[in-house]
Amino acid sequence: MQVDDFFPVFAKWAREQGLDEARRRFGGVLGAKLDDYVREYEERVARIESDDPPVLHGPRDPWYPGPNDDSDQYWPALRAFFTDQLGWDEDRVRPVDRASTKVVAYTPRPERSTWTSKGLVVGYVQSGKTTNFTAVIAKAADVGYKLVIVLSGIHNGLRRQTQERLDQQLKDLSPTAWLTLTDPGADFYAPAMQSTALLHDQASKVAICVVKKNKTVLKRLDKWLEDADKQRVLADLPVLVIDDEADQASVQTATINPLIRRILAKLPRCTYVGYTATPFANVLIDPAADDLYPQDFILNLPRPNGYFGTDRIFGREAVEGDEANGADLDGHDMVRIIDDSELVHLRPVGRQVAGFTPEITDSLESAIRWFWLATAARRARGDTGHSTMLIHTAVKIAVHEAFKEPLVEVRDDALRRLGDGDRTILDELEALWIAETARVPASEFPEVTATSFTEVREHLTDVVGATRVVLDNCRSDDRLDYSQPGQIAIAVGGNTLSRGLTLEGLVVSYFVRAAQAYDTLLQMARWFGFRPGYEDLPRIWMTAQLEAWFRHLATVEHEIRLDIERYEQQGLTPRQFGVRIRTHPVLRITAKMGAACPAYASYGGRRIQTRYFIEHDAGWLRGNLDAADELIRDTRAAAGIGEDLPNGGLLYRDVPAELVERFIGTYTSHPDSPDLDPDLILKYVGKQRASGSLDRWSVAVMAATDDNNGTVRLGGIEFGRITRAKLSGTGPDRADIKTLMSKEHRVVDLGFDPAAARAMNETALMEARNTDADGSVRGLLLLYPIDPASQPDPRNARTRDPLAAHDDVIGLALVFPGNADAGQVESYVAADLSGVQIEEEEAELAALNGEDDP
Repeated sequence: MQVDDFFPVFAKWAREQGLDEARRRFGGVLGAKLDDYVREYEERVARIESDDPPVLHGPRDPWYPGPNDDSDQYWPALRAFFTDQLGWDEDRVRPVDRASTKVVAYTPRPERSTWTSKGLVVGYVQSGKTTNFTAVIAKAADVGYKLVIVLSGIHNGLRRQTQERLDQQLKDLSPTAWLTLTDPGADFYAPAMQSTALLHDQASKVAICVVKKNKTVLKRLDKWLEDADKQRVLADLPVLVIDDEADQASVQTATINPLIRRILAKLPRCTYVGYTATPFANVLIDPAADDLYPQDFILNLPRPNGYFGTDRIFGREAVEGDEANGADLDGHDMVRIIDDSELVHLRPVGRQVAGFTPEITDSLESAIRWFWLATAARRARGDTGHSTMLIHTAVKIAVHEAFKEPLVEVRDDALRRLGDGDRTILDELEALWIAETARVPASEFPEVTATSFTEVREHLTDVVGATRVVLDNCRSDDRLDYSQPGQIAIAVGGNTLSRGLTLEGLVVSYFVRAAQAYDTLLQMARWFGFRPGYEDLPRIWMTAQLEAWFRHLATVEHEIRLDIERYEQQGLTPRQFGVRIRTHPVLRITAKMGAACPAYASYGGRRIQTRYFIEHDAGWLRGNLDAADELIRDTRAAAGIGEDLPNGGLLYRDVPAELVERFIGTYTSHPDSPDLDPDLILKYVGKQRASGSLDRWSVAVMAATDDNNGTVRLGGIEFGRITRAKLSGTGPDRADIKTLMSKEHRVVDLGFDPAAARAMNETALMEARNTDADGSVRGLLLLYPIDPASQPDPRNARTRDPLAAHDDVIGLALVFPGNADAGQVESYVAADLSGVQIEEEEAELAALNGEDDP
């Protein structure tokens, strides 16, 4: 319809009181126009529902049609700030507008007498989650919410940073409309006026407080609300609770979680929205318990343009429903490995901190020097913004303090030598610049201008001289301060730098701290975010184990986001999503702090494959070779002559499940391959066999068409070896070939032409199996005889090294029929995280909660 001047009045009433009430209120005035108004309003709500981003939701339908520029106050002011003050164009504002509108749309309409709503917004680390919840707060205030409580991490730094953002983008834009109960310098203390009087007398304003998740602070807030609760003022007060970093401290903690739930219980008209980039703990909450499970909605924020995430740096595996492949999955060559021999000089062994003196190891010196080179390159490109290096080796404050003097000495020595024109250091810096820019050329990034060492050198002395060494932890006075322009800092810290806090212009991270839980690990990775104009310069130094964990984590993270999109299309609710996530075979290692993980996992519709091998362990390699030899020998006896495959190798059909089960129990995968856990696989196969599936298998040997790389004898047949070179810098304990299977191998037993199969996406390949009479009830096992001295393809020579295995290598892949969504968790066991170094969140909370003045 052609929207006239009166429609905003109708829409405002419908938004605040409900569409039925708007019909009654304006029916006599509008007459024949009423149906047009109602239809237009319903279409606007429907557009919100169908628009991106995807959201899983419960039975509550969306009600919010979007902002009303004619009557709203807070969102129009914030939008103007984005465009006029920050210079954002419409392409950047639009996703924030859409996503925040969708969050509000799935909360209860605030005119209702009572409600409790719990939702979760899944973003990316360092990607604009604060911007989104700022927009949600503004729109919630526009529709009648009167109290906003922001739970902002467990450290003062993040709370202060969040408070400053909200002051700038909300309070300062409408100073008379907000009642602020906290400020950047002070966390929550009970105001002199009781909550009943303050919230009642200031009802025309929106009260807001930014509160640290600290026992003492939350108790103060809870006690202050008691009077308003007793006087039933809260019964008339729509309240929005934003839980920033909702997976930290809020879930399964002995002190913070009960306090949050106690506060929520006092609020009869309350919407709780958690924000996190790592939702693993949140979706492991029991949906049936009286806890913080996001039962009403789970929303997946879109990936912002120009965002550097886990997969851009570490690469990831292909996952079900994923269209990416090849170079799209590789990641950029930005990770540098710290040799394990250096670790004793970088962090204390065990818990013995006393007497530990760190050393500037070779890798740390390279990292520092690259930080100066990268910062100088930014200056040469005309970028005068902040530049930061993060050193994160341990959580202990004494370790941070021990690093300061050696780092200052390195800086002062470099400054002196540069000032003297020392040829040695200049040659070393130039060699480092040439080596690094060859590994990550500026040409890989369309918006980046290549910079020569001559240009970089002009700025080096100034950059080194301006570098501050800053210790930032929960007790230090010397904190990162970006209030002045162009700050250059090497920041040494622990958890204050590892959760939520934005490190401006982060270029280099030196990272050796181990953590037990993957969500904790991902949050410690502050190097994600936006790097406009210097996308080629970030580098990360870490151990090989940490690099492997992050690559695996990138896969898990991407799969969760795809799951949200797929489950939305299927109409699943958040409660069902929680169950499905918990049946995922990979997520069992992400459970934290005693959270349950599945004793039974669903492999339906999935393909799993080996990618890590122990090159120098001849016994380990020989054991897998013998297992493969036995499988093919027994398969030939049971299934007869194999069929020739188009690209080499043989395919056997109707192989009894017992042979496959024996092989799975005998084959040993690398310890870093939790999805190939034989116990979980065998439990799944056993359960499927009980229901009439997976009694028969297809077994294929994916061999080469020639013997150019030699042969390996399996079951009495000579098979040509294939080549799979390893990623540069990996091995011998963990040689990483990255990808074993080609896409078309997934349907090698279904008669597809290989070229046609390659053109299909992963979902289509899964459906092809599920709609095939035999394939829908039959598993596929593939063996890959790999040349132990596999050479890299010349096209990949920059990122690959030859394999150097002490015996023949046998790769394994399994393809399961069924739906990736199928399967229910039947029982739970505690996460087995033995052997993984842990730094408990509860211990940190206990220390922080003991502070006299949080």
